[in-house]
Amino acid sequence: MQIIVNDETKRISGRFLSDILIELGYGESKVATAIDGVFVPRSARSGRELQEGARLEILAPMQGG
Repeated sequence: MQIIVNDETKRISGRFLSDILIELGYGESKVATAIDGVFVPRSARSGRELQEGARLEILAPMQGG
């Protein structure tokens, strides 16, 4: 299915957010996620299913210098 990840269209095979993060190379990285503008906590990722055309935002913490 196709979803939009950080404003970029991606074709993915997973349906659940936890699987999609692994598929996209994030694995167990510490990131914040939102689907269609709604925050999804880490504890809810394995039960959150995405639909065709969903907008996924993945935000990683930034390190200052």
